[in-house]
Amino acid sequence: MDYQEITAGVQDAVCTITLNRPERLNAWTGRMQAEVEQAVRAAAADEAVRAIVITGAGRGFCAGADMAILEAGAGGKAPESAKTVAAAPAAPAADGLAANYAHRFSYLLRVPKPVFAAINGPVAGIGLCLVLFCDFRYMAEGQKLTTAFARRGLIAEHGAAWMLPRLVGPTHALDLLLSGRTVATAEAAAMGLVRPLPAQDFLPAVQGLAREMVQAASPRSIGVIKRQVWDAFFQDLDASWKQADEEMLRSFASEDFREGVAHYIEKRAPAFTGR
Repeated sequence: MDYQEITAGVQDAVCTITLNRPERLNAWTGRMQAEVEQAVRAAAADEAVRAIVITGAGRGFCAGADMAILEAGAGGKAPESAKTVAAAPAAPAADGLAANYAHRFSYLLRVPKPVFAAINGPVAGIGLCLVLFCDFRYMAEGQKLTTAFARRGLIAEHGAAWMLPRLVGPTHALDLLLSGRTVATAEAAAMGLVRPLPAQDFLPAVQGLAREMVQAASPRSIGVIKRQVWDAFFQDLDASWKQADEEMLRSFASEDFREGVAHYIEKRAPAFTGR
């Protein structure tokens, strides 16, 4: 794919998507948003990919919305190219349960593969919203994050008010959102928001963790379990239980179930197909 503001590549079943505006600390634009979603959806459809890692080029992960967008918005004249970032998206065409996965970043929850945020440098605003909707958040030691919204006269946008309390609890979420203060890796880890890793060889370490997770497990099982976990946020126990019973019956009929039993009995590495 011919991307301008990101790069994407696959190695050993892991697709790494890199926000690639290092001179602007990978500040978010409408083009970057479209390219990230395009790359994620391509990786989701690629049978050679079993995990996705999103990171930033240079010394930052994402500094938030590009300042040109914020300045234009403050003047009441957001440029056409910026509207996909500055303005709220149109109501999703989907309804019911599916509508929850049709928003700017919530589509990541429906990707049938684990999505890892590799937070290599500072992250703020809309960049933080992106990582909230990743399945796993790893952060290099000594880095910083901030919601920033309240300090710019803005509100908790892009699903942050819904997702952040579910990840860290309402007290921590309100602290981060209302104060807009800067939080270092260690404090973010103590809240349960991220998992810290040494800054040296950070990205290879995250890629290794992603690879290790998917090598031994059925890609079909991973996709179904991920869907069960996120669907459960919108279900009661009875609905979640019934969904599990239905999925268990489907699992019994799958190739991956037969391979899961066979490789265990034969004491060999698995050869899952995802079917």
